[in-house]
Amino acid sequence: MILKSNGKSIAGDVEFACGILSQILGLMFRKNIPEDYALVFVLKKKIKISLHMLFVNFPIDAIFLDENKKVVKTSTLRPWIGRCSSGSKIKYIIETNPGTVKKNRIKTGDTFSFENRC
Repeated sequence: MILKSNGKSIAGDVEFACGILSQILGLMFRKNIPEDYALVFVLKKKIKISLHMLFVNFPIDAIFLDENKKVVKTSTLRPWIGRCSSGSKIKYIIETNPGTVKKNRIKTGDTFSFENRC
C-alpha cells in the first residue's frame, strides 16, 4: 500500500519494478490497469530519467520521488506520445491511473511511505 504523508492511501494494488527488464517494459503492452493500482520503479541509484509512453495504450500519472520518497515532480502522460523528464536526480517513480495526482492533491514536497519490496 502506498501512503501520502497525510496518511491517505492512493493505491492498494502495488507492483514493484526492480530489475532492468521490468523497468524497461513498465506498463507497455497492457490494455489497462486496475483503479487501485500503482507501479513503483525502484532505481539502483539516483539518476535523472525520462519516461516515454510508446506501446502504452492509456494515460497515466507519473510521480517522481527522491531518495527520501519526497515528491520532486508530477506529470500526466498521454498514451503512445507522452514523454517527460524527472528534471532532477530521483530514486523512485510511481506510475498510476490518470487523475490520481489531482484527486489526492499530491504536490511537490509531499512525502510517501511504502515498503520497498525490491
